[in-house]
Amino acid sequence: MCVACEKLRVAVGTSRRGVLSKTHFGDSRYFEIYEVTRKGWRLLEVRENRAADLEEAGHGDPRKFAAVVGQLGDVDVAVAWVMGPNYLRVRDASGLVPYIVRGPARKSLRVEDALGEVVERFGELCARAEEKKRLNMK
Repeated sequence: MCVACEKLRVAVGTSRRGVLSKTHFGDSRYFEIYEVTRKGWRLLEVRENRAADLEEAGHGDPRKFAAVVGQLGDVDVAVAWVMGPNYLRVRDASGLVPYIVRGPARKSLRVEDALGEVVERFGELCARAEEKKRLNMK
């Protein structure tokens, strides 16, 4: 467990306030930005995804990846219902730790349920975020 990490900045891909987007993370209408600790979370802001309607040259367009990641430079973890072909780029070539919901949020689509998963896996996600920072991926 990562003791030095006390909080994470988490972006959740949403279609409307409090509802996970069932599209790829990069196609989400909004990114709800939260501060998450081992004990809970608080909403910091809601950002409109300026890359949602970007015309792509093909599925998994690297320009879409760059446009999405460029909006989230201050974020540690990207939470989504589903991620598309750029998932590997997010995982391997950005400062973001991707997380696809696995529990109740899969059915409920509630951001609250997704954030509960982040709290449950806080140590693991924090360690992965710290490793990316150590590798200077931010």
